[in-house]
Amino acid sequence: MDNNFFAEGEGVILGLGEYMVGKCPMGTIGLGSCIALILHDQRRSLAGLAHVMLPESRGNTDRPGKFADTAAIALFEEMEEFGSTKFSVTASIVGGASMFEYSANFLNIGERNIAAVKDKLRELGIQIEHEETGGKVGRSVYYWPEGKGRLIIKRADGTCTEF
Repeated sequence: MDNNFFAEGEGVILGLGEYMVGKCPMGTIGLGSCIALILHDQRRSLAGLAHVMLPESRGNTDRPGKFADTAAIALFEEMEEFGSTKFSVTASIVGGASMFEYSANFLNIGERNIAAVKDKLRELGIQIEHEETGGKVGRSVYYWPEGKGRLIIKRADGTCTEF
């Protein structure tokens, strides 16, 4: 991780099921089967990040960042309030690992989260610009919305990638 993430006290780490929209650095740590959903508007140096835990809300609207089917909508609607449009917003998705071996596919929350996030983005007409999903290793994500955006993915195996 970049040592400057909290240098000016403006970086925000989101917990499970949380989301935010803003211009400050943001991140989320300890993604296993969860997904970090990032929406980015380069023209406005604006981004939204959600730590998505589960694929479906089933009508639960208390914590929209928690569910794939509500997180994308909540982020996009808040970004629209700042002037973003589906034509100016792109997405990055990270996470959705299979942390355990399952005998039944319906138990693989990581794969279900990936599919649900992609479905919702497709429905909203938002293009995925970057994706690092699946596998068997957890990840943490750090994101800076300025300009084209800067994304650092730190994997539990010790490797780190910057985009």
